[in-house]
Amino acid sequence: MRRPLMIASMAVTVALAACSAPHPDRVSNIPPAVTVTVQLLGPNGELHGTATLAQTGADTRVRAQVSGLSPGVYAIHLHSVGQCSGPDFKSAGGHFNPTAHQHGMNNPAGPHMGDLPNISVGDDGQGSMDAAIAGLQIKGGSAPLRDSDGAAVVLHAGPDDYKTDPSGNSGARIACGVIAPAA
Repeated sequence: MRRPLMIASMAVTVALAACSAPHPDRVSNIPPAVTVTVQLLGPNGELHGTATLAQTGADTRVRAQVSGLSPGVYAIHLHSVGQCSGPDFKSAGGHFNPTAHQHGMNNPAGPHMGDLPNISVGDDGQGSMDAAIAGLQIKGGSAPLRDSDGAAVVLHAGPDDYKTDPSGNSGARIACGVIAPAA
C-alpha cells in the first residue's frame, strides 16, 4: 500500500517541478553573468596586478588590485581597443566611451563608461578599487567591451582629476590588460 502512495507522490513532485521550469519559448531580457579577469602588465611584462570585471544583468562591477607600486594615487580606466603594445600602451586607444560623454565624474558633460575611481596605493605598494558601472556590458547589448576589437584596462602613472577631458590629466600609461575580442 505504501509503494503506490510513494509513486503517486513522486509523480506529483515531478509534475510540479516541470511546471516551474521556464518555458523554452520565453526569452529573458537579462543577459547571463559574464566574468573576465585580466593581468595588468607593465611595458617589460612585469605584473602590476589584476582587474576583474563581472557583468550581472545590465551592469558590470570592476575590481582591481595592484601591487609593487610606489605609494600614491593612480588612475585606472577602460580603454576602447584590446591591444597592449608597450612601452606606452597607446595601442589601447582612447577611453571606452560608447555614449560620447566627456571624461570625468565631476565633469557636467561626463562621465563616460571608461571612467573608474582612482586607486590609492599605500606604503606596502598595494591598492585596490571596486566600482559598479551602470549600463556597462562585457558581452551583449549595443556597445559591449568584447566587441570585434576587444577593450583594455589601463593603469596610469598619476591620479585622475575626474574632470579634464579626455583623460583626467592622469599621466602616462604604465600597465595594461587585454579584454579579448568576442569569439
